[in-house]
Amino acid sequence: MLYRLLFPLADRHIIFNVFQYISFRAAGAMVTALLLTFLVGPPVIRWLRARGWGQVVRLDGPSSHFHKAGTPTMGGLIIVATVLISTLLWARLDNPYVVVVFAATAWFGAIGFMDDYLKIVRREPRGLVVKYKLVWQMAAGLTLGVFLLLFPLSGRPPTHTMLPFFKDYYVVFWAPLYPLFVALVVTGSSNGVNLADGLDGLAAGLSGIAALTFGLFAYVIGRVDTSAYLGTFYLPGAGELGVFCAAITVRQAPSPSASAALRNALQSLLSLENTPAFSWPRRCPF
Repeated sequence: MLYRLLFPLADRHIIFNVFQYISFRAAGAMVTALLLTFLVGPPVIRWLRARGWGQVVRLDGPSSHFHKAGTPTMGGLIIVATVLISTLLWARLDNPYVVVVFAATAWFGAIGFMDDYLKIVRREPRGLVVKYKLVWQMAAGLTLGVFLLLFPLSGRPPTHTMLPFFKDYYVVFWAPLYPLFVALVVTGSSNGVNLADGLDGLAAGLSGIAALTFGLFAYVIGRVDTSAYLGTFYLPGAGELGVFCAAITVRQAPSPSASAALRNALQSLLSLENTPAFSWPRRCPF
């Protein structure tokens, strides 16, 4: 949004020329997400405490977790909101990568919100029933896979995926199986977040590391010079995902639901749109 509003003013004053640089807008997204968290986070936490909306601990879990019952949760609302707002402000909204990332984040964020709502407001420890959760996650993955197959975001076939460390080789998926592959990757990635998180918020550090890594790769792959030097695919426009990733790196995930949402978008584009495959701890279900 700011790019469209302020960059055209570069003809009048050179200072507005900085909005063309991804690095500048990525830094702006980081600062914006951080400030929004500082401003919105404490009031939301106090509001959750006042309403008694805290973590529900399963009775069959470790006894050491029982004292954590009532810990304010649903922090995914803060995470998703701040990241999406920062992306709207600083990223180029005419970039197809950004649009798909934004939609995927909102989709999985909605699933996470429903899960948290059932756990906290309805006091159901299991949250959203696993089979329904998997259905919505698989539906999101299949939809994404079909979309990428019908409307590729780059000049390269979406079914081509690079092999890490082998710049001249890549894996080619059979087109009819490609949506299923995307669905499995997206669903497995989102479900793995909670395994690394639990009640102790361990996914926060992993979220920052993963977002930083994907942001760097997006920036490298989106540049002609660096992609050629490193022997990777060149995906025009992919560098804009660095703005989205930057907004995530400053987030500390108080809820596993949002962590999954944020990373599914990155996984779907950077792992499925011809980039080296990566993996990191995640959990089931969101």
